[in-house]
Amino acid sequence: MLLISGLSGREDDISLVRHALELFQAAGSTLADQIGLSAVPSCNPNGVRDLSTGYPPTDNFFNDAEEPEKRYLWRWICFQGPGLVLELRSGESVHWQNNDAGRSLESALAGSGDPLENGSLLAALGTGSPDGLGPIPGLRLTCPPEALENELGGFWNVLLNQPGLRVASPARRALEVRSARSYLEVARILASVYGYQLEPVNYTQGVGISGRLRLARLSEEGESPVPGIVRLVEPYVSGAVEMFGERAGGANLAGLIWGQELEEATGDRRYANLIVDVANRYRPGVVGGAPPPCDPDFRTEDMFMAGAMLGRAFDITGERPYLDLLVNFLIDSRIQQENGLFWHCRPAPFYWGRGNGFAAMGLTETLTYLPGDFPGREAVLAMYRNLLDALVRIQNPSGMLPQVLDVPGSYQEFTATCMLGYALARGLRRGWLDPSYQTPLNLAWRGVSQRIDSMGNVVDGCASTGVQESLDEYLDRPAIFGFDDRSGGMALWFAVEMQLHQVQI
Repeated sequence: MLLISGLSGREDDISLVRHALELFQAAGSTLADQIGLSAVPSCNPNGVRDLSTGYPPTDNFFNDAEEPEKRYLWRWICFQGPGLVLELRSGESVHWQNNDAGRSLESALAGSGDPLENGSLLAALGTGSPDGLGPIPGLRLTCPPEALENELGGFWNVLLNQPGLRVASPARRALEVRSARSYLEVARILASVYGYQLEPVNYTQGVGISGRLRLARLSEEGESPVPGIVRLVEPYVSGAVEMFGERAGGANLAGLIWGQELEEATGDRRYANLIVDVANRYRPGVVGGAPPPCDPDFRTEDMFMAGAMLGRAFDITGERPYLDLLVNFLIDSRIQQENGLFWHCRPAPFYWGRGNGFAAMGLTETLTYLPGDFPGREAVLAMYRNLLDALVRIQNPSGMLPQVLDVPGSYQEFTATCMLGYALARGLRRGWLDPSYQTPLNLAWRGVSQRIDSMGNVVDGCASTGVQESLDEYLDRPAIFGFDDRSGGMALWFAVEMQLHQVQI
């Protein structure tokens, strides 16, 4: 059960919820053993605008200039999936109301339940398929403070004496159906949607193509993606279409991350040579500086782009200078802080979620290709473990990481969680992590899988984000709900890695 109040910003409503929590606590195990209670006593902490109406919000997640709180509240409740939402309001007389999904609870209201007004939070939660899930039963109790104990006491008794009322909401059941899917089932859904384009040549396209090839290597079910991928990339490989200019950045170069896997699937050496050609664009910079084309400010994105391409170039050629360049870059970056987290880059001292996801992926990719006796490997491994320890400490009970890691209330971000999960799964599979990390890995998978629907749409992947100048700018980055190739590709990699880890176990 979720207890909420304060949508209007009125202090009287908030005081009512606080008293309700005291009453619940005073009842001890009688209630607590049967009812799991969460509460948002003040849904509108600033009280600048009345947030009682205007649901469901349909856009500007989570950067709406006027009512971001409404969007945070809506999304959090939908994916919390409580069995019941109870809203408390202070008023002169007792009045119970229910939403459409809460009609079965009318017996708790002594027959006095009335419908809720259209556009209210509870009404919107109780109809249709909020956020693509299912409705959530809702009740509103309006009463004076002196009547609260009696009204809630009677309501608690009804719930305790009628177990049939204490059931999962349709929203919760939809979430559980999603999380019950196998890794391969989720991977196949994602592979049916992502990895079908290469324009523009960018890691957001390349990871999806790579994911389809990885899945095909794991499972022969369905038609092989290889011929279609060959046709997709041939204009670029042959030179008929320019791949990217001489000033291409790391994100563009990583758009060819699939080269080695396509070479393994076809025997065509041209694809692996693409990776070597790209890796040869990386060159030593000034002493202690980032190797161009990496950003001289040592952005975490480059940890992934360089780690992926230089590591693969070493794997293809066996030439150690690729790894020398990579390891020196990682160690020289000096943007990992004492808490284990990474700044986005040297001039941006912000703990952006996907920025740390890039760091986790970059360290993971690097360790995948580093020989056990390679100089600097222990330093890279220590960076990896310190980062994952920090991220696991921040991980929400839902399994998700926040958009800004040191702002716990920031929105639960999809790509960062996929990247954490991938790094954990690969680390467990390769023996870099001990078995205790299985629990946060399972949590990450649960959170991610619940945010992928049957069409491959995802929930709240941060939009493309360069270096920002303030914390607010990171908090205000738009969240994508629906098709997103960046999110889909990372989720596909995560799903395949989970299957590989499961097979190994």
